[in-house]
Amino acid sequence: MKNYQAQGNLKAASVGDFAFFYHTGAEKAIKGIVKVCREFYIPENDRFGCIDVEFHSALKRSISLQEIKSVESLSSMAILKQPRLSVSEVTLAEWDTIIEMSNQ
Repeated sequence: MKNYQAQGNLKAASVGDFAFFYHTGAEKAIKGIVKVCREFYIPENDRFGCIDVEFHSALKRSISLQEIKSVESLSSMAILKQPRLSVSEVTLAEWDTIIEMSNQ
C-alpha cells in the first residue's frame, strides 16, 4: 500500500487486532476476518511498510459495498468516504453492525 494514510493505519495495527478482509475484485464485499500476526515493518529494498495477517474466519455471508451504502449507521465508514483508501479504521459500532448483518 503506497498511500501514506493507509501506511499510518497499518502502523496503528497491533498483534492480535482483528480486521475485515475486503475483496476489491468483481464482487466488492467484506468476505471475512483476519488477525494481525506481525506489526508494521518495512521489507528489505522497499520504502513502504506492511503488516502480516492470518485468516481468522469467513463471514457467514459476504457484505457487499452496496449493502454498506444502504445502512445509515455505516454512512461514515472510510470505505464510503475514501473508496481508494485500502486500509482504514473501523469503529466498534461499525464492526458490530457488519457482524450483525452477516449473521442475518
